[in-house]
Amino acid sequence: MQPTKSLENKTAIVSGASRGIGAAIAQGLAAHGANVVLASRKLDGLKQVEAAISQAGGTALAHACHMGKADEIDGLVAAAYERFGAVDIVVNNAATNPFFGPLMQADWGVWDKTFEVNLKGPFALSRAVAKRLIDQKKPGSIINLASIAGGRAAPMQGIYGMTKAAILSMTQTMAVELGGAQIRVNALAPGLVETRFSAGLIANAEIKKMVLDRTALGRLGQPEDVVGACVFLASDASAYITGQTITIDGGWSAS
Repeated sequence: MQPTKSLENKTAIVSGASRGIGAAIAQGLAAHGANVVLASRKLDGLKQVEAAISQAGGTALAHACHMGKADEIDGLVAAAYERFGAVDIVVNNAATNPFFGPLMQADWGVWDKTFEVNLKGPFALSRAVAKRLIDQKKPGSIINLASIAGGRAAPMQGIYGMTKAAILSMTQTMAVELGGAQIRVNALAPGLVETRFSAGLIANAEIKKMVLDRTALGRLGQPEDVVGACVFLASDASAYITGQTITIDGGWSAS
């Protein structure tokens, strides 16, 4: 049987799905046949993505959820199962980066908020779905959005970089621990992608020039550039891939 990227009869939860990379991934998964549960703190943005998916012929459910709060994550998973009866795919995309500056100047409030959303949230959502998959003896795919900042020094974004390094470690450990249950766990590590999340970096002409000068493809990433790899990892086309990270940075890390 030939491997396929079809996601028909599968359900995915995508966090941080109201805009940017998360919205693009949600629409991409839906275009390949998945039912998509859209999660973010604010319902308004999710409703717009839900409408776009519906207009394109897909199926989506918008559900407000703070990804740093475990009880809300439990409610998100329960809502997904109530609507669709299953969850096969998790895309941990939600993230925050509230502090830009030297590590020595960061306060504990910034530390706690960044780790809560960027690490505790993905862990809680992954665990909640994995437990159900194990109970049901069903395979699954968990995809964690990391960053190239997680694999090297991240000056002025040190706390964010630490959370993404932890995501890479969590991905590998979960892949090993959940492999026997046929639950695959992989990560995507984008470079600088043009979104509202990264607007502050891109607005800095020096930073933008530095990135472009080093990037082999000579341009910044777009949210759509992340979609193909995510669909691949969500689908049976990657059935023998787990514990891996795909870097999506236009060749920046090759220089």
